[in-house]
Amino acid sequence: MATSNRLSLADMDLSLGKRTRLYRLMYEHGPGNGTMQFLPIDQGLEHGPRDFFPNPPCADPMYQLRLALEGKYSGIVFQYGIAEKYMKPFVGRVPLVLKLNGKTEIPPDRAPVSPMIASVEDAVRLGADAIGYTLYIGSPRQEEDFMQFKAVREEADRYGMPIIVWAYPRGEAIEAKGGRDSIYAVDYAARVSAELGADIVKMNFPKVDPTKQSGYPKPYDTLNESESDLIHRVVASAGKTLVLISGGERAGDEDVRRKARLSLEAGAAGLIFGRNLWQRPYDEALRMTKTLHDLLLEFPR
Repeated sequence: MATSNRLSLADMDLSLGKRTRLYRLMYEHGPGNGTMQFLPIDQGLEHGPRDFFPNPPCADPMYQLRLALEGKYSGIVFQYGIAEKYMKPFVGRVPLVLKLNGKTEIPPDRAPVSPMIASVEDAVRLGADAIGYTLYIGSPRQEEDFMQFKAVREEADRYGMPIIVWAYPRGEAIEAKGGRDSIYAVDYAARVSAELGADIVKMNFPKVDPTKQSGYPKPYDTLNESESDLIHRVVASAGKTLVLISGGERAGDEDVRRKARLSLEAGAAGLIFGRNLWQRPYDEALRMTKTLHDLLLEFPR
C-alpha cells in the first residue's frame, strides 16, 4: 500500500470560519498537536438506555463531561437536548460537536434514514465548534439522505461550521454485499463522504470476513491484505477529508490500542471512542483515555 495520507489543517481548502473552529479542536484542545480525540455520547438516542447498563453512572451526561474535561478531549458529541441542558458549566473548557440528526434503533434497519432534529443555526447558538451528521451509505432511502445532507452542507458553509460525517454503510444491499464493516462498505463510505463534501469522516475500522468475502463486489472479493493495509486503503479513499476512527462496541484493551495505533499510522487524524471508554468505571476510563491521548501525541501533524 501507499505511504500514510497524513493530512493536516494546512492541506485543507477551508473557509476562515471552518479553519478557525478546526484549529481550536486540533491545537487548542485535546492532544494539541493536530490530532483529535472525541468522546461521543449520542448512543442514548441511537441505542436507548441499554448502553448504560454496564456502568450505570455513565447514564448521567455529567459523567462524560467530567471525563472529557479531566481527560483533555478535543470535544464531546451531544444531541441537541443534552447539549442545551448540560453544557453550561463546561462552556469554553470542553468543545461541543452537535449532532444534527439521529434516530432510535427500534424500527428495522433495512432502509434507514436519520431525520434532522437540529440545525446549524442551533449549533452556532450553542457555541459548537463542529456539527455531526449521520449518513447511511447504501440505504434504499439514500436519495432522501443525500438531499438532506446537501441542505446541511450549504447551511454549514454559510456559517463556517465544520462537518463531521458519521459514515455508516447500512441497509439490505449492504448486508447482501458483505455487511456494514466490510472493507468494501467502509472504503466506499470513505469515498462517498469526500465526494459529498464532508470535512471530517467518522468510520469504523474495516475488516474482511472470510465467511462473507465471496459476496463482496470485485475486486474486494479476492482482496488479501493485512489490517494495516486495509486501514491505509480507507484513509487514502477519504482523500482531503480528515478521518476519525470509531471504537464501536466495547472491546478489550489490547484490541483498542492496536486498532488505534494502526489507524494513526495509516494517517487518521484522530479517534472517536465512546463506549470503549465511558462504559468503564471512571478511574479506568480516565486511564484508558490517557493511554490513547499519549498515543495521539506520537503522531503530530
